[in-house]
Amino acid sequence: MKQVYVNNPFRKTILPVFQTTETGAALEIARWITRDNSILLAGMVGIAEQGSISEGAYKAQGLRLKLRQLMRGTQLRCLSFVAVSSCPWDEFKQIVHDQQPDLIILEWPGHFDQLQVTPFEVFQELPCDVLLVRGPVPKKVDTILAPVRGGPHAELAIRITLAMCHSQSAVATSLHIRPESGSAQMDAPFRGINRVLKNLPELEKREITSDEPAAAIMDFAPRFDLIVMGATAQPTEQFEGLGAVAQRLLENSTTGLVVVKTHRPMVIDPHPEAAGSQAISVLVDRWFAQNTYHAKEFSDLDELVRLKHSQNLTISVALPALNEAKTVGKVIGTIKEELMDHSSLLDEIVLIDSNSQDETRQIAASLGIPVYVHQQVLPRCGARRGKGEALWKSLYVTKGDIILWIDTDIVNIHPRFIYGLAGPLLANPDIQFVKGFYRRPIKVGERLVAGGGGRVTELTARPLLNLFFPELSGLIQPLSGEYGGRRSLLEKLPFFSGYGVEIGLIIDVFKTCGLGCIAQVDLQERVHHNQSLEALSKMSFAIIQAVTHKLDDYSGYSVLEDVNRTMKLIRYETGRLFLEVEEISELDRPPMISIPEYNETRKR
Repeated sequence: MKQVYVNNPFRKTILPVFQTTETGAALEIARWITRDNSILLAGMVGIAEQGSISEGAYKAQGLRLKLRQLMRGTQLRCLSFVAVSSCPWDEFKQIVHDQQPDLIILEWPGHFDQLQVTPFEVFQELPCDVLLVRGPVPKKVDTILAPVRGGPHAELAIRITLAMCHSQSAVATSLHIRPESGSAQMDAPFRGINRVLKNLPELEKREITSDEPAAAIMDFAPRFDLIVMGATAQPTEQFEGLGAVAQRLLENSTTGLVVVKTHRPMVIDPHPEAAGSQAISVLVDRWFAQNTYHAKEFSDLDELVRLKHSQNLTISVALPALNEAKTVGKVIGTIKEELMDHSSLLDEIVLIDSNSQDETRQIAASLGIPVYVHQQVLPRCGARRGKGEALWKSLYVTKGDIILWIDTDIVNIHPRFIYGLAGPLLANPDIQFVKGFYRRPIKVGERLVAGGGGRVTELTARPLLNLFFPELSGLIQPLSGEYGGRRSLLEKLPFFSGYGVEIGLIIDVFKTCGLGCIAQVDLQERVHHNQSLEALSKMSFAIIQAVTHKLDDYSGYSVLEDVNRTMKLIRYETGRLFLEVEEISELDRPPMISIPEYNETRKR
C-alpha cells in the first residue's frame, strides 16, 4: 500500500492521567496521530468533595511515579505539577485554558468517571478539538472503518483516519450510508465530503442504503480493528453531545471506537450540499505537505542524470520569447553551459519566438540553439497571438519525453530553474506536471521592491481557484511561467492561446489525472521586469475567461455564451478621459495529439 504523509495538525495534545485509570488506549491513539513531543500529560488527583485537599499528597506521589514511567525513553512531556482537586473537571478546564491545546484525548469511561463529567459537557465546554476513545484498541491497527456523512466534524475524522493509516500502515474504508427514505436533500451533506474522498485513493469507498445507520455500522464493524467517526453535526444551541449514532456505538459496539468533535462552530448553510465542503482542506493540506519540493533537493545533477537514464527518458527545454534581447542570451548560456555542456541532464533546448522585433532570435541562434517562430509553425493551423500559442506549438518542434518551459525575461537566471522542475518528474513516476514558485520582487527603475510581484496571481487567479476549484488552492503560484510535464500528458490537453494557458493547463491536469500527479517546487527568487497596470488588467480579464471556459467544460453549464469578450480600457489624455474597447478573447487549441502533422513527426 502506498504510504501517506500527513502533516501533524496538532501542535499540543493534552491527555489527563489518573493514578487508578488506565490510559493505554488513549496514549496509543495520541502517538499514532501526533508526535511524542507534542503530547502533554496532565497528572490529576481527584478528592472527595467533603475531604481535605491534603489527603491527595500520597496519591500525587504515586501519580508522579506513574508519569515518570510513562515518559521513560520517550519525548512525552508532563505538567510541572500534579493537580489535586475535589472538582477535577473544573481543574482540568483551567489547565486547558492555560495550556491552549489543539486537541484533548479522553478515554471512555475511565476519564469521564474520574473527571465526573459527561460526553455532553466535554464536547460542549472544551474550546478545542476533542477525541474520545473507547476500547478495545489493539496494539497494531491494520484496518479502520470510517463512517462519513458530512458536517463540521467529518474533516477532523478524515484527518485522524489518514494519520493512523500513515503511522500504522493501515488500510481504511470510508462508509457512506444513504437513507432509504426521504429526499435527496437529506443526503446533501455528504456531497461536499465526497468530493474529498474521490481524491484520496488510499481510502477504499463503500456505500450502502439504510435508515438505521448505527445498526449498519455495527454490522460492518467486526471486520475492522477500529472505527473512527465524527460526532453528529448539531447547532450549538441544540447540542446534545455525541449524537444518537455515536452514542449507540459507544454503548454497544464490540469494536474499538474513536469519536471526534471539532471546536469550530457549525454554520447553518441555506445550501445543505455545501456541508462538508471545509473538508477540502484535508486534501489540500495533505497534497501541500507531500508534493511541495525545494530546488535544492535536486542540486545533485549526477543523480538526476542517473535517474533520467535509468528510466530511458529525454528532456527538452522550450523557451518562449518576445523581444527579450536583454536577457535571452544569459538565460540560454547559463542553462546550456551547466545542464547540457557540463552535464547531460538536458537533451534539447529550443527557442520558440513570437516574431520578436529585436535581436532575440539572432542571439539565440548565435548560441547554437534551434530557433522557431511560432507563427510559422504548423501553418495549416494558422497563427494566433499569445504565449499559449507558442507553448502549444513547442510540443510540435521538441522531441523530449519531458517538456520544461521557462520564461526568457529572468534577470537572475540559475540552473535551479531547470533542475528544480525536472527533479520531481525524475524522482517520482506518479508526478505528471510540476509548477515552480518563488519570491517575486519587482524592479522599479534600478531598485528591487521585495514582495511586489504576483499581483494577478493573488488578486485574480488564486481567488478563482479557491472559489471554483478549491482542490488547487494549495498552489502558491498557478500562473508562474516556469513549469513542465510529461509529453504523454501534455499532448492530450488543450492549450489556451493567451494569458489563460497556465491556469487552463493546471485545471485540465487536475481534472485529467488528479491532484496527486501535480507537484510544486520552490525555485527561491525570480527577478523580472514588471508589467504595467493595464497589461495586468488584460491578463486578469483573460484568466477570468479561461476559468469560466473550464467551468463550462466541467460543470455542463454554458456560462461563456453570454460573457462579454471585450474589455473597456480607461484612457487618460490631456484634457480628456475616455474608454477604448479592446477584444480579449481567450481561444484554445485542441490537444496536440489530434493534429495529423504532430502524429507524423512522432512516427519518425
